[in-house]
Amino acid sequence: MSSFARGSALDTPREPPRETIVAVATATGPGAVGIVRLSGPESLPLASALFRSSSPRFTAFKPRFLHHGRLVDADGRVLDEVLVACMPGPGSFTGEDVVELHCHGGPAVLRSVLEELLARGARLARPGEFTLRAFLNGRLDLTQAEAVAEAIAAPTRAALHLAQLKLSGALSRRISALRQALENLRARLCLAVDFPDEDVECLPLSELRAAALSAAADVELLLAGVERARAWREGLLAVLAGRVNAGKSSLLNALVGRRRAIVSAQPGTTRDYLEEQLDLSGLIVRLVDTAGLRSPQGLEGPGPADAAAHTPSAVEVDAVEAEGQDLSREFMARAEAVLYVLDASRPLHPGDRAALNALAPARSLVVLNKIDLVASAGGCPSALDEAQNVAQELGLASVRVSARTGAGLEELCAALRGRLTDGQAGGQAGGRAEPDPDEVAPNARQAQVLSRARAELLALADDAGAGLPYDILGVRMEAACRLLAELTGEIAPDAVLEDIFSHFCLGK
Repeated sequence: MSSFARGSALDTPREPPRETIVAVATATGPGAVGIVRLSGPESLPLASALFRSSSPRFTAFKPRFLHHGRLVDADGRVLDEVLVACMPGPGSFTGEDVVELHCHGGPAVLRSVLEELLARGARLARPGEFTLRAFLNGRLDLTQAEAVAEAIAAPTRAALHLAQLKLSGALSRRISALRQALENLRARLCLAVDFPDEDVECLPLSELRAAALSAAADVELLLAGVERARAWREGLLAVLAGRVNAGKSSLLNALVGRRRAIVSAQPGTTRDYLEEQLDLSGLIVRLVDTAGLRSPQGLEGPGPADAAAHTPSAVEVDAVEAEGQDLSREFMARAEAVLYVLDASRPLHPGDRAALNALAPARSLVVLNKIDLVASAGGCPSALDEAQNVAQELGLASVRVSARTGAGLEELCAALRGRLTDGQAGGQAGGRAEPDPDEVAPNARQAQVLSRARAELLALADDAGAGLPYDILGVRMEAACRLLAELTGEIAPDAVLEDIFSHFCLGK
């Protein structure tokens, strides 16, 4: 098939779809309500063939009105009691006639209704095909179509806001305004190329260069939102690190509210890593519990208070645990935040001192765990103060908690969120503050295309500065314009559409 272009002379438009498609539009598994959705020219006839209204006055489906009745199969057997809504095209989501059958949500019910419609001539929709038809029929542009999937997959309210902003057309308008400005420049370039000997107003190279640089700066502003939005769309990595038996696994269990990690007094229980998600007031955090750190050579010198507590055999590190510790250090190196957990009821270990000294203050928190034991007979209040003082000397923020009682956990979550979103988080200027209500953030595909467009604009500015001929400059300009058109779908190769819509859920 050829590339699709809507409103462009560069490509030939595709023929609109003629088949009627059907799919279950609600999540799999039992539920109170399940929706079977039809779209296409035969949607109303197919629904009418199955529907038996409970109202004796019913003659035909009224648009955007819920009709109560039953669905029956070809043999007259009742499939389900339903509510039916019809949305005639072109004012529907897909731009075609759409019918939704609101059934009971049992899998057998939905399967029976779906099979009956397929037997009567409908075709099972492919993933994302309803939204694809909305795009092909001009109801959405490509950035809005992608925003539909982003809204469905949004893990937090902030991520949902970012998707809804794009769904409203905010990104499309920014791109369209940028492209229009470039098309105006392109028209003036064409004059110089097509009528070199005529007395027409030509675009000065200095003006072209300035315009290209200005457009590249506008693209850069759009790209700046990508990294800021990533945290709210995908989440950030935070690692629980520290020596064996500091209480990392207990802390993970306390934070996620269930027994996710095995907790044992035996050192080295966590030999691999465990990952859980935390929602910190809209910010998704991927919290990883790693293997406890200790010397891979076999013995780590005991701390002042635990020399008699461990025998050499108890602290020997085998090859599996050593690999787990290497993985722990790797996670610590790439995490946006490191929660270094200390057993605050025991004197600070020399290994902990070295580890604390190696932490980056901008992305680290010291968690003084087991404060419930400090006041007990076996606790050591001076150890808690010592650990806090050492952290303070090194410029490390600390929080006192008890994974066993839950004390300090709210303060820890607030401190972690602040560490991830303040101006120093990850060493980034500006940090990861809450998304601006009006900031649009391109997704990965859009960012890649924008980066290519920016590269073309910068190259155009360089070529104009070097005084290259107008026809060569026109090639650069055309490439930038085509890339912007590809973003909104005015030019959309089949491979691009297939890749985008194949990741949608079935029925959307």
